[in-house]
Amino acid sequence: MPGAAQAEPTSSRLSGLAPVWRPDAELLILGSFPGAASLAAAQYYAHPRNAFWPLMAALTGQIDLPARPYAERLQALVEARIALWDAVAACVRPGSLDSAIRAAEPSALPELVARLPALRAIACNGDTAWRQTQALLPGAPWPLLRLPSTSPAHAGLSLADKRAQWLAQLAPIRPCPSG
Repeated sequence: MPGAAQAEPTSSRLSGLAPVWRPDAELLILGSFPGAASLAAAQYYAHPRNAFWPLMAALTGQIDLPARPYAERLQALVEARIALWDAVAACVRPGSLDSAIRAAEPSALPELVARLPALRAIACNGDTAWRQTQALLPGAPWPLLRLPSTSPAHAGLSLADKRAQWLAQLAPIRPCPSG
């Protein structure tokens, strides 16, 4: 009908995944918010082209990590004293792009880091995670590392380039076991 206001399509509010951690974690890796494939699978970094698990294999020295069942991958991170979570707890977002995140509800990041007395650094997986973390933890006593996104949408860097940047920035906190 001419002149009638058009209703905008609405998206449902999405909730993220629970943190994966243990109290003696030395490194916390924070994403922004799980993508559609991760939410559907209820698994961190479930998209098959996401570089996260191959990068964790390099970081932990467990080359077969990406091929293992999800529960074993999480256990390997926990045993390596690596915690995992997201900076956004809930939001409205059609699709998987960080740029589409709306009405973001921040995670309870200050509460989690208060339970990590051995924490040495927070690695932010991409710019959105880094910006959100800066807002949630102003004046943080640990380095907040701004790492290239492992998302397949961040195609400007090859896996080799992402790996090199991740390992170089994390080397002072967590030397690569594979050399």
